[in-house]
Amino acid sequence: MTGGFGALGRAVGEALLAGGAAVALVDHAPAPGGLPEGALPCGSVDLCDPRAAQRCLDGIAERFGGLDGIVNAAGGFAWETVEHGDIATWDRMYALNVRTALLASQAALPHLLRQGRGRIVHIGAMAAGRAQSGMGAYAAAKSGVARPTEAMADEFLERGITVNAVLPSIIDTPANRAAMPDADSSRWVAPAALARVVLFLLSDASAAVTGALLPVSAPSAKATS
Repeated sequence: MTGGFGALGRAVGEALLAGGAAVALVDHAPAPGGLPEGALPCGSVDLCDPRAAQRCLDGIAERFGGLDGIVNAAGGFAWETVEHGDIATWDRMYALNVRTALLASQAALPHLLRQGRGRIVHIGAMAAGRAQSGMGAYAAAKSGVARPTEAMADEFLERGITVNAVLPSIIDTPANRAAMPDADSSRWVAPAALARVVLFLLSDASAAVTGALLPVSAPSAKATS
């Protein structure tokens, strides 16, 4: 799980651990306290560096005796208008949201292909379908997650690997609440609810689903188990 130290990463990690999976949480930040008990923390990993990504995924596969799937949740957000924007913001959004997912997936692929099956799940965003003012760079980057999802799904269609993406609306995290204190958070998606969709895509039950871009927008209050 990349972006593993964030709210969604922890939620997915907890759900996987509860189901009996071995879980590694990968993040650019140093490993903090309070991570799900039993997860392997892999902090200070620069997933924009192909060699660092490969070393990390190889180490995880060696530790666990193989690799069954990867969830790419590493990413970032910036609000900036086009008129007054900086091209550096566009480059940073691409690096954080697209480059990390691509390099982590490439690093995982040898291990998935070796066993002839596997799951890749990308965390996109509903904003990729229609951007509002100030979200051009972010939405363009998340659109850049959708197209590789489709291309990879087709590439590995007959090789036992499914590749899908979830497209959440705003996720109900402490960071988002702090950034948007006046917003109606009752309409946001709970990390645990999104984690259940991710778990389905990682499961054997989703074997017939690949290349899907699944919107996840149910309000947190209506999430069911």
